[in-house]
Amino acid sequence: MEILDLRHFSSVDLRSLLNDEIHVWSRMLSWDYSGSSDMILRYVDAKILPGYAAIDRGQIFGYAFFVYEGSKGVIGDLFVANGARLPNPQEVESRLLMHVIETLQQSPGIHRIESQLLLHQTGVVSRPFLEQGFHRHRRLFMVEPLGNIGKSPRYALDKDIQIRRWSEQDYQTAAAVITTSYRGHVDSQINDQYRSLSGSLRFLNNIVRFPGCGTFDSDSSFVAVHKGARNVIGLILCSRVRHDVGHVTQVCVLPEYRSHGIGEWLLAATADNLRERNFSILSLTVTEENTRAVELYRHLEFEVKRVFDAFVWEG
Repeated sequence: MEILDLRHFSSVDLRSLLNDEIHVWSRMLSWDYSGSSDMILRYVDAKILPGYAAIDRGQIFGYAFFVYEGSKGVIGDLFVANGARLPNPQEVESRLLMHVIETLQQSPGIHRIESQLLLHQTGVVSRPFLEQGFHRHRRLFMVEPLGNIGKSPRYALDKDIQIRRWSEQDYQTAAAVITTSYRGHVDSQINDQYRSLSGSLRFLNNIVRFPGCGTFDSDSSFVAVHKGARNVIGLILCSRVRHDVGHVTQVCVLPEYRSHGIGEWLLAATADNLRERNFSILSLTVTEENTRAVELYRHLEFEVKRVFDAFVWEG
């Protein structure tokens, strides 16, 4: 087996492996990964996707890639085909990760590395990260058949609060809500974009413009507005990750407006919209340490389908 630079290859070399990965995402997460796969193949053909490929007898059977974001590196994906010729796929994963981690840590100007590998159960690929000084946070992938979700919020919505559809004009105010909502929050340790207004704008742009977390679905995305002050005080963003599956990519409420059921009403608005359009499932991810959010999702009968890890390194 060899580990080679991903930029030596073309989409033709990688297509079979990515087709395998599409099937795994579909089976494990009810997620259509074909949009992300197409984007990866375009970047591979353009020779602009940094990463590594595991090669055996001239065929790629595993890969990992990363991206540079200013002084930060983000590990975007890791996948190894679970074929009969691989007695120890985890060892291949570890070797690919070590190459990626070492490259990023030795890259000039890189002071932070983030990684969330949703396909990998907690602990499975932790060794290379922990050996290189990463901090680990357990995250939950939760799923709920739409059924009755959100039909009976526990609290009446305050008469001064309006839930309305997301609009392109909400970008700037939504970014401010995200930045304020995550100040001092564990999730701002995992994703440093939450720490600044410019970072939150980049986060929103990635969610709305790119297919990494599915296709942004404006119809099922909402904001909570204080009618008197005319301020956005909370929001929920949802993407379509399969023709009948929605995934919450962001939900937050300003600290001073929490404990009033606004988050539950936002989730209800998204669920109602998806249900009307014949979606069958809603999923989301949440950090296990965020106990308040976890309790809300459990109350709404979301079930944990997968536990995975978020890793962060500060140089």
